[in-house]
Amino acid sequence: MTLTTNERARYDRHLRIPELGEEGQEKLKRAGVLVVGAGGLGSPALLYLASAGIGRLGIVDDDVVELSNLNRQTLHATADVGRPKTESAAEKLHALNPEVRLDLYQAEFTADTAVELIAAYDVVITAVDNLAARFLLNDACVLGRKTLVEGAILRFVGLAMSIKGGKTACYRCLFPERPADGALPGAGQAGVFGPVPGVIGAIQAIEAIKVICGFGVPLYNRLLQFDATDMTFQETAIARDPDCPVCGTHATITDVRQSVPRD
Repeated sequence: MTLTTNERARYDRHLRIPELGEEGQEKLKRAGVLVVGAGGLGSPALLYLASAGIGRLGIVDDDVVELSNLNRQTLHATADVGRPKTESAAEKLHALNPEVRLDLYQAEFTADTAVELIAAYDVVITAVDNLAARFLLNDACVLGRKTLVEGAILRFVGLAMSIKGGKTACYRCLFPERPADGALPGAGQAGVFGPVPGVIGAIQAIEAIKVICGFGVPLYNRLLQFDATDMTFQETAIARDPDCPVCGTHATITDVRQSVPRD
């Protein structure tokens, strides 16, 4: 899958970087990335992935654009209020880079569709705002041996971590059990400082590109925390837990339908 003349012009600055070059850019063109969520984290991640030349982008979101989204969800504009986020996102991404194939899934990410969805992509990005989907994404990628780039935001703080399914520490190595609904405040209750998801979403795009091209050191077995109030980045080493319920020696979660308890 060689680059066209237009692609060589578009990605000229990438082609000049030895760690990327033509070989890396061709890998990006062949690759597929699934982004679950087209909001605060998904917006910058999708923008940078599309501009970088990822050949195929999947966008999963069942929500519509609301006015309260616009302080941080940079793919959407005032005129998009009431539109499905997938459609709004696709319009902006196609205008940015019409060479990228866009697969739209205007639906909730559930255990019924998780396995089939992630199987079609090389890297998956968590850009969700609810714990059930976050745990499900982790479990599906671990069981499916997919690379997952995790991201989370709240107020002034953002977190990022990359997970190579079945080979590195996963989200459940940190948090074995999902907290009860309402136990932790979400963005709707605690708020989000608008630029923070821009930082974390960009980091998620960087991680996906690094994994696809095979350069640098991904955030495997490492949790990166960004605090906008004092402008610091802190890194914490995360060891793989042998008792982890999904990637441990005696895993109790062996099917994605076991990931999220049903009512």
